[in-house]
Amino acid sequence: MIQSDFKVIGLTGGIATGKSTVANIIKGYGYKVIDADRIARDVVEMGKPAYKKIVKDFGEKILNKDKSLNRKKLGDIIFKDKSLREKLNNIVHPYVFKTIKGLIIEYSQSEKYIFVDVPLLIEEIDKFKEYGIYFDEIWLVYTDEEAQLNRLIKRDMLNEKEALKRIKAQMPIDLKREYATKIIDNRGNIKTLKKQMEKVIYEII
Repeated sequence: MIQSDFKVIGLTGGIATGKSTVANIIKGYGYKVIDADRIARDVVEMGKPAYKKIVKDFGEKILNKDKSLNRKKLGDIIFKDKSLREKLNNIVHPYVFKTIKGLIIEYSQSEKYIFVDVPLLIEEIDKFKEYGIYFDEIWLVYTDEEAQLNRLIKRDMLNEKEALKRIKAQMPIDLKREYATKIIDNRGNIKTLKKQMEKVIYEII
């Protein structure tokens, strides 16, 4: 178990709620933010163990011409089938959790607060505990489903049906509110969000 006089704060939200924007604001204040999505991309780079297992289980149809993973093809497959989504998670997650734990240990030598940006933090909270990763607080970036839908369509150039399917594949954002220590309301504009974050950050200093 990781224990010391520092705090680990989990940052989470639903798809297209603006979590990445909040993470960037937190970085702007000088805090370390561990990006689980970036780690997940790194561990599936060509030639790495997770990459080899994914190709073995899903076949070469999910590869680009240069043999790198085609994330859109893989995403389309797993969002249609929960069992395939779980299969992919079981391949990738052990590498992700070990990397996150290593970074927390490293940053704990100099940082009082360490943020871990994880889209599915609440859904995977028990798995984090299995790897000895515990969160002192959970910050949820919140917006309503209509805003989620509009942002996702615009961001990923999806049609409404595809976007809605991706939202429904996750735990409902309103249910996630019950697990959060802090709610960061991102239903307004960027100016409102920055002002809110200034207050939230001030509270932990």
